[in-house]
Amino acid sequence: MRKLLAAAFALCALVMVGPATAQTPPNALIVGQIAEPKSLDPQAVTATNDFRILVNLYDGLVRFKKGTLEVEPDLAKSWDISDDGTTYTFHLREGVKFQDGTPFNAEAVKFTFDRMLDKTNPYYDTGPFPLAFFFSQVDTVTAKDDNTVVFKLKEPFAPFLSNLAYPTGLIVSPAAVKQYGKDFGRHPVGTGAFKFAEWDPNTKVVVTRNPDYWGGPPQLEAVVFRPITDANTRVAEMLSGGIDLMVEVPPDSLSQFKQNSSFKVYEAAGPHLWFLILNTKEGPFSDKRVRQAVNYAIDKKALVDNVLQGTATIAAGPIPRAFAWANDGSVKPYPYDPEKAKELIRAAGAEGKTLTFYVAEGGSGMLDPVAMATAIQADLKKVGLNARIQTYEWNTYLANVNPGLKGKADMAEMAWMTNDPDTLPFLALRTDAAPDKGGFNSGYYSNPDVDKLLDEARRVTDRNKRGELYEKVQKIVHDDAPWAFIANWKQNAVSTAAVKGFELEPSFLLNLKDVTKE
Repeated sequence: MRKLLAAAFALCALVMVGPATAQTPPNALIVGQIAEPKSLDPQAVTATNDFRILVNLYDGLVRFKKGTLEVEPDLAKSWDISDDGTTYTFHLREGVKFQDGTPFNAEAVKFTFDRMLDKTNPYYDTGPFPLAFFFSQVDTVTAKDDNTVVFKLKEPFAPFLSNLAYPTGLIVSPAAVKQYGKDFGRHPVGTGAFKFAEWDPNTKVVVTRNPDYWGGPPQLEAVVFRPITDANTRVAEMLSGGIDLMVEVPPDSLSQFKQNSSFKVYEAAGPHLWFLILNTKEGPFSDKRVRQAVNYAIDKKALVDNVLQGTATIAAGPIPRAFAWANDGSVKPYPYDPEKAKELIRAAGAEGKTLTFYVAEGGSGMLDPVAMATAIQADLKKVGLNARIQTYEWNTYLANVNPGLKGKADMAEMAWMTNDPDTLPFLALRTDAAPDKGGFNSGYYSNPDVDKLLDEARRVTDRNKRGELYEKVQKIVHDDAPWAFIANWKQNAVSTAAVKGFELEPSFLLNLKDVTKE
């Protein structure tokens, strides 16, 4: 195995001209990632970039059924829900072991959630746990016996099973957390199809086949995740044969790959939103008129058609159209109307204002962030707003944006891929999701009506009624314009023709267990 991986990296370092001429090692898949992972602790991260690795190392109680966002059994064989919707009893698979040889059981499930949700737990300090919001309605977790675990909720919570399928709900080895403490994210142990082998910072994360995987071992001997932050470099590596699979292909490279039989291009729609967070707390964007003006000022069709070259559609609000049951399409995108934008800016007295604009070099679902920012900057200039761009590497960018824009910036790019219409607005638009309260409402938006609707939508278990509530949220937030709503992405990836069994998922995750390489 060491010789195989050494050969992989010798070849991965090559950058040649023309289509793939180098050969990556047999039975080792080399994946070009968009950034260095922050951590390999599933409870400690938020980025899809990291989740794409984690779902191959860990399992959850449930998972998304292939090709859908529907939930199916994983480590839980089945489950029962009480009539009042507040008690979930999961019946676990027997004989499953973590990759460190310790048993998976109900106590391990309880440990995973207690360390995330109970501040008095002795292993709570192994966090942070930024997406603990996903399970905020959990009251208690009880290990009834080795193979039965009971979640008692404070009230009915419609997204619960979907949130369990999200990577934040992946189950960790208690023994490994106790051994490594805060360093667990550098020594991950789960029950997944692959087990952790190596993390060479800014170079590679290596995972190898788990021969004892309860679902049957994968055919691949190893997967190597390489962080290649520059999109053009990823393309060059793909063309030269240095990598077998890359995600988030730059729009202007898709046609090149489509025309070459040495490669296979994958495209699929999913629940994604690319938007600008606007600082509603202070500065020009504390005035709704200026926020609406920005939405009118940006030529989103030009962004989608020219910068993104048709790989996205224009966004209308916080809930993507992919959730058709929660977004009936009645709320339309802001039209491109620079004259209307100028009128609103004049009325607000914001003409000539200079805006600090945080921009990411790249990152999960960020599309072509620098090119998009440059186009947006030009559009804003035409209506009398001067956007001053400040660019950061992805993890540095998150460290600047997630704690909030107050005192730092007026606007910032952001992208989310979500599993439920509850996720993004609940984590990033509620009053109680402000950064100082542990949420991702970096622009400090607050509307009591939105708060009330989101709380109610979480408690309603009838999907049609939930959908009606989210459509109301969509209308209010569209009008309040705490964000500039830009694009919903159609995700993509490209592989060499030798890669078989790979499919894109609506969850935007990379499930590699069934992938082979000829």
